[in-house]
Amino acid sequence: MTSLADTAPSRVGRVRWRRFAITIVPALTLAVMLVLLSTQAVLAVSLSISGEAFTVTAGVLKGYGFEQFPVTDHSAINDLPGDSNHISLMATAIRSAKISHLCQNVKIGPISMVIRAGDGSTPVSATDLVVDANEFSGNASFFHLSQGQDASTLSQVPGVRGPAGAFALQASRVTITHLRQHAYATTAGTFTLPGFSLRLGGSC
Repeated sequence: MTSLADTAPSRVGRVRWRRFAITIVPALTLAVMLVLLSTQAVLAVSLSISGEAFTVTAGVLKGYGFEQFPVTDHSAINDLPGDSNHISLMATAIRSAKISHLCQNVKIGPISMVIRAGDGSTPVSATDLVVDANEFSGNASFFHLSQGQDASTLSQVPGVRGPAGAFALQASRVTITHLRQHAYATTAGTFTLPGFSLRLGGSC
């Protein structure tokens, strides 16, 4: 006769592989999808934003590798136009930029905060710069411009692309004078601000 003590050790440490597979496969699939989406910058260009806009102006911007395409950002507030917490914006991405006479005006409650840089001989420099804005103006010159391209096929800024089927443009080089943007978010790989100054009150 086989006792309970004889059979118990055979059960210890046994893995139910079918149940394990059912649990782990969806998790691995989701992880792979997130990695692929991150690699294609589908997630990176859709941000959670405060919903507070700020103004950015510059005397001259010179950029290498330029892209522009639509994005939908998610706001923490729900009093945006249409009473929704989603806002449609245009993402402007530049692989490498030099910016002179940069000014940024941010409203913090009733007070405005003004940041300036690049007013001297050394301009502001940035890499992998992405600005999400709903207004963009200035005098622009593009080199090797491609307009109406599928946003998912953009190639000027490594790793930064828009949604498939969306209208987009890209250029190998861009020069913009008297730049003005009404922006909601800015990201950059590096951002160097020579002659940085900050003050409360005033405007750009």
